[in-house]
Parts: sequence; C-alpha cells; structure tokens
Amino acid sequence: MKLYDFKLAPNPRRVRMFLAEKGIDMPMEQINTREGEQFSEAFRAINPRGTVPALVLDDGTVLTESVAICRYFEETNPEPALFGRTPAEKAVVENWNRRAEIEGMMSVGDALRNSLPMFADRGLAGAPDGVPQIPALVERGKAMLLRWLGHLDKRLGETKFLAGDAFSVADITAFISFETAKRVEFEVPEEFANVRRWLADVAARPSAQA
Repeated sequence: MKLYDFKLAPNPRRVRMFLAEKGIDMPMEQINTREGEQFSEAFRAINPRGTVPALVLDDGTVLTESVAICRYFEETNPEPALFGRTPAEKAVVENWNRRAEIEGMMSVGDALRNSLPMFADRGLAGAPDGVPQIPALVERGKAMLLRWLGHLDKRLGETKFLAGDAFSVADITAFISFETAKRVEFEVPEEFANVRRWLADVAARPSAQA
C-alpha cells in the first residue's frame, strides 16, 4: 500500500492529518505538483486525472479522492471514530464535511487557482494547461468564505466542533481550508470569535503538524 502525497497541497494534507489522528504510519511518495510531476506518464498511469492524493491498495485498487481515502482508513482502523458512530452522528458529520468542502475548500480553490502565478494556465485542478485564470473568481471566492464564516461562527457558538462535541473529518476539512486561505492573504476576522477559538483548538492538536 502506498500514498502519493505532496506536502504543500491542501487535499493531501487533509489525508495526512486524518492518518495522524488515527496514529497510522504508511509509505508515502512525494509528487511535486509545482514541478508538474502529476502530469508525468508514470503518475498518470496511477491516476489519469493527475491529482494528489492517490492511495494504491495492496490489491491494486486506486483511490483518488481525499474523503474516499479517509473512509477507507476509517473502516480499517475504526478508532478513534472520525466519521461518527451512530447513524445520526454519521449523517451530521457528512453534512458538515460536505459544507466544509463546498463552502470552504471550493471557495478557497477558486481564489487560489485564479490568482497565484503558478496556476496562470491551470485554472482547474488536474488540467496541465489551457485553462485560463478568471480574476473575478478570486473576489467571489473570498466573498463566499466570508459568507461561510457567518454560518460557521453561529454553529461553533453552539458546539465545540463542527459536528458536535467530538472532533471529526469535518473539522479537518474546514481547518485545512482556512490554512490554505492564508496563501491568498485571507485571515479570519476578529469578529468571528467562535471560529477563531475553534481554529486555535484544532491548531493545537498534534495532527495539525502532519
């Protein structure tokens, strides 16, 4: 089994943080997306889409989506439970993780890929070239993040973590989205005190350094 990773990319970091919470150590190979290694013939044979992370199981099965990879490890290493325990808990975790992906990760992705020079001709993940940046998406992405912060701050005024009292994959997704947002000079304003408290709590976890 091997995980294809890149230390500077947000989605691989989600998986590494999840593995750290589980206490799982496994072989990893770095695919430097800044140098275009994800578009090499060798890596395309593993993941034709040309994105990281990618997990190759012992039977040759390849998983190329962060949450799918995390779900695999949740099933093989159920403790601590990061996707909930009861049907209701699992549904709530799924609900908040999905929101963190759509309103957090996707908004950051719009701002990031449409502003940084390294993505000048790669406005979409997995596209080697020919996808121009759209400057208007930068401000829209940041505006969507502010909108998301309003919902998130209200939620975190009621619960310790996104899905309730227990830390979950939803917290990982949301945390990484705000960590990534720093690359487009987006910081959480002081008015969102509940989010800032939660960010400090998550940042203090050892897994945040993964």
